[in-house]
Amino acid sequence: MDTPESLARLREENERLRAELAASQRLATIGTVASSVTHEFNNVLTTVINYAKMGLRHRDDETRTKAFERVLAAGQRAAKVTTGLLSYARGKDGRREATDLGRLTRDVLVLLEKDLKRHRISLAAEAADGVVATVDAVQLQQVLMNLVLNARQATGTGGSLTVRVSADEVTGEAAISVRDDGPGIPVDVLPRIFEPFVSTKTADDAGQGGTGLGLAYCREAVEAHGGKIRVRTEVGRGTEFTVVLPATAEPIGSAA
Repeated sequence: MDTPESLARLREENERLRAELAASQRLATIGTVASSVTHEFNNVLTTVINYAKMGLRHRDDETRTKAFERVLAAGQRAAKVTTGLLSYARGKDGRREATDLGRLTRDVLVLLEKDLKRHRISLAAEAADGVVATVDAVQLQQVLMNLVLNARQATGTGGSLTVRVSADEVTGEAAISVRDDGPGIPVDVLPRIFEPFVSTKTADDAGQGGTGLGLAYCREAVEAHGGKIRVRTEVGRGTEFTVVLPATAEPIGSAA
């Protein structure tokens, strides 16, 4: 018979393993994002160098102003990507606050934009401001990254994704949905997709996915926020995952 002490040890071990799973999920995603960010910075540096040369070669004010504007835009783009990656990498689980889900979604898509372009994925995003929920932003970022990367892997090169943030004033719920036009999930696998180690795909060329842990983490993180994650799929026509959370009217930045 299990004693109270042994049950407490089991609970502690379970929490430790959950924390390690969350950390491994984040590290795996950072690896994929870092590769894309490297390409992004190559492009930024090329832009900066070329327009700096143009500004030095031409003496007229119009050309120099154009060169400075392009250099400034490239620098601001690089700063936005860097800030997003550092925020995600350094973020600590456990802190919940009122968060604009549209803004959070756009920040995630900035980090994943280069990865999606590399696989020639067409992205449609409808992430308006004003949809707010009290969440652990780091955990929700990880959930969204998992869902977008899963969708990218499912749809394959040249596919399309749709990411949408919405609110239902009647139910008081906020939702983030990720839809792909991939092959869909087989009926026999669908009831088990949120179970650990159940996967419908193999790891991609970056080693991302295929472990069957991503969706298990997503469900656990969303349910811990008092939310739910839904899936709609049709074989041959794609899949849509929707994260549903209680919406809040709290001011942005207020602690939960």
